[in-house]
Amino acid sequence: MIDREPGTGVRAQPRLTVVSGPSGVGKSTVVAQVRKLDPDIFFSVSCTTRAQRPGEVDGQHYHFVDRQRFQRMIEQDDFLEYAEYAGNFYGTPRQPVLDALAAGRPAILEIELQGARQVRAAMPESQLVMLVPPSWETLVGRLTGRGTENPDVVAHRLAVAEKELDAQGEFDALVVNTDVRQAAAELLTLTTGRPS
Repeated sequence: MIDREPGTGVRAQPRLTVVSGPSGVGKSTVVAQVRKLDPDIFFSVSCTTRAQRPGEVDGQHYHFVDRQRFQRMIEQDDFLEYAEYAGNFYGTPRQPVLDALAAGRPAILEIELQGARQVRAAMPESQLVMLVPPSWETLVGRLTGRGTENPDVVAHRLAVAEKELDAQGEFDALVVNTDVRQAAAELLTLTTGRPS
């Protein structure tokens, strides 16, 4: 569906929305719900140098590339943002996002804070949305309730989450993830400019 400026019949400028927020806040779940609500929105697929895991599909979950190719892409300025985590590189290819916007499709990126800052620097017109928990206690419960990581890892994630939440002032909008469907509806409205 092509966006129209309300009451004008003129096509609205599609926007790039960058969704960020601390680990455990539910970014992937909310973005997956937005995908169900509006399949016309472009969702960027990141490149990574990490190994493909069982069940992952190249081009759907990630574009899996070797380090040499990733380095060439950095040198050619092919990324809107990129970073290294745990010895692997991750990056958002620039051209597919630009192509989607040029075709009139709003686009969503789901990335961490440093990547959001890089995108804002590369595309100042992009919209930054932070997904936040209803409370700090809720986030602590989500991260400790998983029971899959040792306490040191959880403590590190909570320290990082605190710094990320402190950056709320850099964002254009906040969406509180109390309810996934409600949060997805709010994010959809922000992304498309249409009431959900």
